[in-house]
Amino acid sequence: MTVPMAPGAVARARETAEDVYRAWGINRAHPVMGPALLILSELVANSVRHAATASPQATVTYAAGADVLAFAVHDRHPHQPDLVEFAVAGGGLAMIAELTAELGGTCTVRPDADGGGKNMWITLPL
Repeated sequence: MTVPMAPGAVARARETAEDVYRAWGINRAHPVMGPALLILSELVANSVRHAATASPQATVTYAAGADVLAFAVHDRHPHQPDLVEFAVAGGGLAMIAELTAELGGTCTVRPDADGGGKNMWITLPL
């Protein structure tokens, strides 16, 4: 799903996540959904806040398997956050790192092949 870097992007990404995961049998009451939606919201908000000058839109990818829920937020801003640094830096990215780790999940930064953007991938066990 593509969202413009504008107000409403976070709400649209969350609503779409709820719809997609519900269609795949993972409803809002599942214990991982609340934290997953919080993490997704923070990633989209960070893209809107920090990447809008270089990226007019963000792409949100949703995925799930029998025992995992995953999503990614992609923007074309070239900055690649250092996962170790942001885990201790405080703020939204630290919250993402801490919550993901507490849930037994992973957070990965995958740079675009041309170095001009990145995907922030989150996986959470179900």
